[in-house]
Amino acid sequence: MLVPKRMKTALNKSLLCTLLLHPLLGYGIDLLPNDIVAPVPDKRYVQITYYDTENTTYYKNGSVVATSPFGSPVVHTQSVIPRLIGTYTLANLPAASYIQLPYGNIQPAGSLENYPTTTGIGDISLATAIWPYVNRETRTYFGVAGFMTIPTGNYANTQTFNLGENRFKTALQIGLQKAIVGNLDGMIAVDTIWYGGNSQCAAACGSATNVPLTQKPLTTLQLSPIYKINQNFTVGASYFYVTGGATEINNVHQNNVINTQRFLLSGLAYTDFGRFSLQYGRDMTIENGFIQTRVLAIRYMRQF
Repeated sequence: MLVPKRMKTALNKSLLCTLLLHPLLGYGIDLLPNDIVAPVPDKRYVQITYYDTENTTYYKNGSVVATSPFGSPVVHTQSVIPRLIGTYTLANLPAASYIQLPYGNIQPAGSLENYPTTTGIGDISLATAIWPYVNRETRTYFGVAGFMTIPTGNYANTQTFNLGENRFKTALQIGLQKAIVGNLDGMIAVDTIWYGGNSQCAAACGSATNVPLTQKPLTTLQLSPIYKINQNFTVGASYFYVTGGATEINNVHQNNVINTQRFLLSGLAYTDFGRFSLQYGRDMTIENGFIQTRVLAIRYMRQF
């Protein structure tokens, strides 16, 4: 079927904008089992994460888009993310902060193979969390966290794929974890991300010159049962609902609200050498963008 030139241009802009907006770390702020458990103060940790994702079929308002260059798109992303974590007491409340800097690689393939691969550093992220309520006897924890991403990563307005986003991002997350029965806990968390503008969006916005890119806030709800098998092993299964995040390019609404449902399976092993964790998941339904057919995260954290 022939597609009018105007529609092709709109689709290409939507494609390019999607590539820009989700270069590395999925949609919201994914939590591991027990991330809402209040930490012991005055500890220092280092965490290394290997992150691997694959995104394929492109959707526009719930329908598969197969016109060029969407015939058989593949976007493969790999990254290594070192994180330094410190715990302390803030106003007599448990608290923790971290700083992380990803180094990654984005490889387009399939019908996107003509787009060049990009490698480099991503944007620095900072976070601080506090726990207004902690009851270790009943295993009940309520936490609040704030996040900021600083545009320090590799970015070029002439490239479609960039590891940096050339914009600030802030986020707020609240979470509750509580015992249900026996060794089974339940976790619920909600986060919202607010985006600064990118005034130098050219290739990623389908433009020959710089145009402004803005984005509406993006909200994620995650629900998770957590089961402690024994002192060494814990498992969890998470459901995510993601909504919002519509974009405007040069003040033109792109009609690309993100409505996505995802799942993520997690396993943790606590050893004398540190904590190892494995997460695997994928999108279940998606309204706009490339469907994520695989996300794999392997982490190692150790106190120092």
